[in-house]
Amino acid sequence: MSDCCIPRENLASGYDLAVVGAGSAGFSAAITAAEQGARVALIGHGTIGGTCVNVGCVPSKTMIRAAEALHGANAARRFPGLVGEAHVADWKQLVAAKDDLVGTLRQRKYIDLLPEYSGVAYLEGSVRFNGGGLLVNGGAVGADKIVIATGSSPALPDIPGIGDVPYLTSTTALELTDLPRSLLVIGGGYIGCELAQMFARAGTEVTLVTRSRLVPGAEPEISGALTGFLRDEGVVVRTGLTYRRIAGTDDGVVLTVETKGEKETIRAQHVLLTTGRTPNTRDLGLTGAGIELTPEGGVSVDDRMRTTRAGAYAAGDVTGRDQFVYMAAYGAKLAALNALNGDSLVYDNSAMPWVVFTDPQIAGAGLTEAAAREAGYETKISIVPLDQVPRALAARDTRGLIKLVADAKTDRLLGGQILAPEGADSIQTLVLALKHEMTATALGATIFPYLTTVEGLKLAAQSFGKDVTKLSCCAG
Repeated sequence: MSDCCIPRENLASGYDLAVVGAGSAGFSAAITAAEQGARVALIGHGTIGGTCVNVGCVPSKTMIRAAEALHGANAARRFPGLVGEAHVADWKQLVAAKDDLVGTLRQRKYIDLLPEYSGVAYLEGSVRFNGGGLLVNGGAVGADKIVIATGSSPALPDIPGIGDVPYLTSTTALELTDLPRSLLVIGGGYIGCELAQMFARAGTEVTLVTRSRLVPGAEPEISGALTGFLRDEGVVVRTGLTYRRIAGTDDGVVLTVETKGEKETIRAQHVLLTTGRTPNTRDLGLTGAGIELTPEGGVSVDDRMRTTRAGAYAAGDVTGRDQFVYMAAYGAKLAALNALNGDSLVYDNSAMPWVVFTDPQIAGAGLTEAAAREAGYETKISIVPLDQVPRALAARDTRGLIKLVADAKTDRLLGGQILAPEGADSIQTLVLALKHEMTATALGATIFPYLTTVEGLKLAAQSFGKDVTKLSCCAG
C-alpha cells in the first residue's frame, strides 16, 4: 500500500459500498457514495487513475495537439503572403513533457483527492470474487453493495502470427523515446486514426489498414471525407482488407493482406495495434459469483447498472459499452446512487456526444441515418459542406461537412455529425437540441453567433427547407 492510499482509521472494517477499480469510473462511484454519507472501500490495482489520465485521453491528446502545432505552422501558406515551417527538434523532450503532464494530473485529480473524502478508504491489491464476498490480496472485505469498474485493455486482433511479433499498443506507442521511421497502424477506429495522423505529422511514414472503413460509427460521408484528408497528408490508407499473416523481419514487421483475391505485403519498422479494447474481467472470478458476462467479455448490466448478482453493479469500460471516460463517470455515478438509494435511476445515452480528435475533428450525437431507419423512422437528411460556413472560409480551411438527420414526419432532430477543425467544441449544441427534442425548424430559427463553427449547425438545420447558398451573411 502506497503512502497516498492509507485507509482512514475512523472507518470500520465493514463498508456500505466497495468500488473495484480506481480509474475515472471508480473515483466517480466512490465520491458519489461518500457524498451520500456512505462508508466506501475504493480498491485499486496498478497505477491509480486508470486509463484516461495515465495512458489514454490525456497523453494522446497532448501529443495530438503537438502534432497539430507542427501541421499548423507548415499549413500557414494557405494564407497568401505567409510561409511557416516547424519540425520535431527533440522527440524525447516532447514525450517527457507528456509524462510530466500525466503525472501532474494524476496527482491533482486522483491522489490528492483521497484525503478530501473522509468516508473513502483506499485499498490496493488484486481483487477476486469468491462467491460469497470480495477478497483483496486474499483477505475478505465486507461490503453491502459492490460497483465493478475495472476498465479495459487494448485488444489483440485475430491475425495469424500476432503473438510472435513485437507490437505497439496505444499505450506503448506513446512511450517511444525515438520517433519511428515507419509505422503500420492496424485498425481504423478513432484511436487508429488519431495516432496515425499524429505520427505522420511528426514525420513518420504511416500506413493505416482496416478491414472495413475508417471510423465505422461515423456517417459514410464523413468517413469518406476523413479518408481523403488523411491521404492528403501522406498517410497511406488501405480499407476493406483481409489480414492473412504478420511476421517479424530483421528491421521490423511485414503484414500480408488480401484484397479482391490478390495478396500483397506491407512493411514497416513498427506495428501499432488499435483494434479495440477488451473489458478487464479476467481472473476476477465473476461468473463463479453469479455475475454474467456478455459474449465480448464485458460485465452484463441492465439500464440501472445492475449485474445479474443482487447488490452488484458495474460501470465504465468493463461493461463494454459507450467506452468514453465521461460515460464511465456518468454510469458509475448512477451505479453508486442506485446501490445506495433503491435503483430508481436509468442510464440514458440517447444524446451521448462522442468525438474523434483527428484534424479535422469528428463529433456526433444521436442516431445516424442508418440507425434511424433501422429504428423505424422515416428520415430526412441535411448535408452542408464546410465551404458554406463563413468561419471556415475566413480560416481558409474548408475541410469537412455537417450532416443532420431528422424525422420526416415530425421534423424532430434525431442525430447529427460534424467533421470540422473545431467540430468537437460545437457538438454540445446538438446534444442540447436532441435532449430537448428540438425540431430542425426550431434549431434553424435559433440565434447563433456569426463566424463560428457552431453556426454551421444552424445552416445545416436551415438547409432542410432552403438553399443556404442563396443566403447573405447572418441571414435567416
